[in-house]
Amino acid sequence: MRKEIKTAIIGAIIIVIAIGGLAVFFTSLDKTVASTGNQITVDKTNTGNSSSVQTTYADESNYPKAPDLVGISGYINTTPEQLQAKIKDKVVLYDFWTYSCINCIRTFPYLKAWNDKYADKGLLIIGVHSPEFEFEKDINNVKMAAQKYGLTYPIVLDSDHMTWDAFSNRYWPAEYITDDLGHIRHTHFGEGEYDQTEKVIQQLLDQRAKRLGLNTIADQSLVNLQAHEFSLFETPELYFGYDFADGRNYFGNSEGFQPDKIVSYTIPADLQKDHFYLDGQWQNLHDSMKLSSDNGKIVLPYTAQDVHIVASGVGTGIQVLLDGKPVTSDDAGQDIKNGTAIISEHRLYNIISSKQAGSHTVTIIGHPGFEIYTFTFG
Repeated sequence: MRKEIKTAIIGAIIIVIAIGGLAVFFTSLDKTVASTGNQITVDKTNTGNSSSVQTTYADESNYPKAPDLVGISGYINTTPEQLQAKIKDKVVLYDFWTYSCINCIRTFPYLKAWNDKYADKGLLIIGVHSPEFEFEKDINNVKMAAQKYGLTYPIVLDSDHMTWDAFSNRYWPAEYITDDLGHIRHTHFGEGEYDQTEKVIQQLLDQRAKRLGLNTIADQSLVNLQAHEFSLFETPELYFGYDFADGRNYFGNSEGFQPDKIVSYTIPADLQKDHFYLDGQWQNLHDSMKLSSDNGKIVLPYTAQDVHIVASGVGTGIQVLLDGKPVTSDDAGQDIKNGTAIISEHRLYNIISSKQAGSHTVTIIGHPGFEIYTFTFG
């Protein structure tokens, strides 16, 4: 989720790369071009509605082999031995995700539908869980998320980002699809372009069937689900940890970040859009803010349809106001009941879910032990 890159930013990066003389091609399987590689090196990033990045080669022998899964600290829905046996002769979709990432969560319906539709035709989906926050390394938290979202395909815990680095990946979510010989034939970063990705799966399954002499053809219909629509003026993801500011500081208080200190914050009179403001005593942590005083407040003027927070706590409630009034059922997120959300386990909480995108101010009133990592939007 870090340093969220929208479509326009990715487009700008591509232009800069092109001017620099690197050959990066965006194409599909039925349009083969010459290339020297298929990796883009930027910071670890959660990308929202980004473009697909697909690289193919003039000679099939030049397709890069997918790296081995390395540094895996745990397995869900499989064992190392079972997974090794399953990969052989399969079209594999490696999905890099982390369970508190809203962009990742919104891809799950498609991944589950593809798993249901193509698993018996030779597709294997492997969820590579590469965490952003320390609490996401806990296998029990990941198991809880897998159960909550109904993920039944194999999941591996890449807690030290060793597989992430082996793939030279920099995005959540990211998909790498290999043919049945293990060559990477398609990559996609971020949400969207689901039809295009599914067509690639179908083509690779048909190629596999021919190579193995199987009398099967992949269903050419496409999964039809409601994809998330992005607002052009949507507020970017906002981080509360001082290690995550990285030149994109949307912390509005004049007191600012003060690493590892408990700071008394006061909300100023004038609030700037897309900046968050704190009131009360908050402990500055490297990846979050933790409320120390009896009461505390977060105020954020934003533009979006949905508002989510990544947070944890001790089972106490937070009150949520929209434009200064208790949030009503018309705008309440899934985790809100009677204007309150109970914050306990480390996860993503949906606090606002409006009928359409708009500009508003959200206020969160918290109590001791409430810890917040990010705001994310949709």
